[in-house]
Amino acid sequence: MGALPRHIESPLLSANWQPDLVQRMDESHLVAFSDRPESRLQFAGALGQFLGMQADVEVCILHGRFITDLSTFCDQLEHALPGPTLERRIDGPRGVVSLLRERPAQRRRRAAKYRYYLWHDAEVLLRRDPRLFGRLVDALAGVAAEAEYVSDELLLIHRAVFVGGSILDIYADDPAAQFQSWHKDEYGEPFWEVVTGIPAPPFARCRIDELVA
Repeated sequence: MGALPRHIESPLLSANWQPDLVQRMDESHLVAFSDRPESRLQFAGALGQFLGMQADVEVCILHGRFITDLSTFCDQLEHALPGPTLERRIDGPRGVVSLLRERPAQRRRRAAKYRYYLWHDAEVLLRRDPRLFGRLVDALAGVAAEAEYVSDELLLIHRAVFVGGSILDIYADDPAAQFQSWHKDEYGEPFWEVVTGIPAPPFARCRIDELVA
């Protein structure tokens, strides 16, 4: 994952902004923000619908208004991704990272090449528990980097889209937060940097109000 500008400045004021935006996510995850709930809903709905129509794409919807702690995040992830029941932990053989790494086989369907995590109302958990939010951002971005640059398995591109209020933009300005840097473990090491060799998770930002009326 290459280094990208931290903020998407150019407006995408066209009826077909979805393809342009998805192309921008070829190399990065996305933080999309607006203080207008109706604009966020319109944006997420349009983007999710567009992604769902593409071949070889898997879309995992996370309803952030119900995500207030690790247990409720796991509830959402279990609904979005088929697999074993999760232990309510991030690491470990049955934790969040383990399930994110899974590539479920579906009969009569070829394996997806892209998986998008569309996290609605992401600011709910950020406001309630910033540390946990950072750990989950770290897990999503870390598994994505691992899949692209370390894994020997058939390539699956993971991309996360965080949709919420302008607090997401403020969080993204913090160089120590997980839209700009990897989380450091108990030994002070950034685990995903050690594993992948990628110095920082790649995130781009966009103002939703530049995309939708």
